[in-house]
Amino acid sequence: MELHLLGKRALVTGSSSGLGEAIVRMLAKEGATVVVHGRNEKRVNDVAAMIRADGGQAESAIGDLSTDEGADIVVSTALSEGPIDILVNNAGVYDHLSWAEATTALWAQIYNTNVLSGVRMIQRLLPQMRERHWGRVIHIGGGLSMQPMAVQPHYSATLAARHNLAVSLARELKDTGITSNVVAPGAILVGEVQDLLTRLAPANGWGETWEEIEYGAARDLVPNDVGRLGRPEEIAAAVAYLASPFADYVSGATIRVDGGTIRSVI
Repeated sequence: MELHLLGKRALVTGSSSGLGEAIVRMLAKEGATVVVHGRNEKRVNDVAAMIRADGGQAESAIGDLSTDEGADIVVSTALSEGPIDILVNNAGVYDHLSWAEATTALWAQIYNTNVLSGVRMIQRLLPQMRERHWGRVIHIGGGLSMQPMAVQPHYSATLAARHNLAVSLARELKDTGITSNVVAPGAILVGEVQDLLTRLAPANGWGETWEEIEYGAARDLVPNDVGRLGRPEEIAAAVAYLASPFADYVSGATIRVDGGTIRSVI
């Protein structure tokens, strides 16, 4: 399907690996010029180089979005070659701490990284989107925003904040030609997740091969109707749709890509 992204410029935060990398790769394949962002210069440049080697257009922006100064640097770099039409707020961190382990200092730290970093980018990039009367702000959320577990309370709360601010932003952007939406992944097979589940496998009796481990984890830890973990490309596809003109009439929405993990009609 031709998504008509040729000529658009997209900044995807936290795109030097994992889910963010899959998103910039897909947007580039659809014709967008992508700005690869991260804090590690080598990893960022490596991803950008791979996209260019595949025939895509890619630039690099290095910086820490957890500070105003870092956000200023990233935005200045991203805008140096042209306006940004599509902002994907993907950058974030997570852990598996319990209520007893997650101190208030960690709550504040993860909120700053997972929520305020996105707010910084929105506030800096919206003005130039408004000038052109077109834009996309896409937030990567998650099912834990709606169905939190006992563990990771601080992380789940940041996802809920992302979902909430996305809808508030959509209301703010009424009649501007700019939309704000959420893509909410389920458990996605990236390197860190595969390593974690492999470590958990012996204690849970999930078997030894990755196929056995994935099936066991999808059954016991993150139950869903498809019976496996999602793939980064499946999340990237939802982002690409929302970034396209085909989604002009979609705003304030959450697209769940979770295999049916969230069992709800809303």
